[in-house]
Amino acid sequence: MDSRAGASHRSLAIQTIPPFHLALAGIPASLVVLILWRWSAGGGHSLWALVRMLAQLLIIGYLLVYIFEADVPWIVLAVLAVMVIAASWIALRTIPNFRGALYGYAFSSIAIGGGLTVVLITQVVLTLEPWYQPSFVIPLAGMIFAASMNSVSLAAERMLAERKRGASYIDARRIAMQAGMIPIVNSLFAVGLVSLPGLMTGQILSGVSPLIAVRYQVMVMLMIFSASGMSAAIFLLFLKRRAADDESSIN
Repeated sequence: MDSRAGASHRSLAIQTIPPFHLALAGIPASLVVLILWRWSAGGGHSLWALVRMLAQLLIIGYLLVYIFEADVPWIVLAVLAVMVIAASWIALRTIPNFRGALYGYAFSSIAIGGGLTVVLITQVVLTLEPWYQPSFVIPLAGMIFAASMNSVSLAAERMLAERKRGASYIDARRIAMQAGMIPIVNSLFAVGLVSLPGLMTGQILSGVSPLIAVRYQVMVMLMIFSASGMSAAIFLLFLKRRAADDESSIN
């Protein structure tokens, strides 16, 4: 009986999703886009986001095959640089009128907060050999920089909104920092109770012991929390320079 269960588990782990079955997963998404369109709530924007998602994942799938086979450090570093550049631009989508002026702040915040986390996780926690091992560095860096991007995006929008409302830099910073941390804090409360995160689910489906998968997921949650908090904090500290122009009382 155990052997049959093991065989069944392995067959699930290597199952390839046929294109038609994958298309079926898009039916609920199409329904949501239709609702958004009928309610004039951004249906076109959401449809464009879905199309971009498909194109980007197809491209990155083929690209990763090449990167993993090439196994050279400069390609990995180039991919990480592209991640930071793109994440910094996307992070300021919530404040399009200030994208140019604040891009340097966003880039530095994500590069520092996310970059330090990437180094800690890959070189100290996992001690990768070689240090640039693409199959580990690129996926982990993607999660880290995405978390940094989201926290900076939320913090930037809230900071500017509060300043426009007349709040002091200190008060606006507090509110913005709280806003930037909402997604990851909610995830910390929900993990294991409401959701099984993607990394943990994937490892379990691949036959890894749930106890080992839990260790990796703890690492992921800690690195995302750290990258989110550091990037948002650095970004908000950079904004203090701009606030000092019209608020000389800031210490």
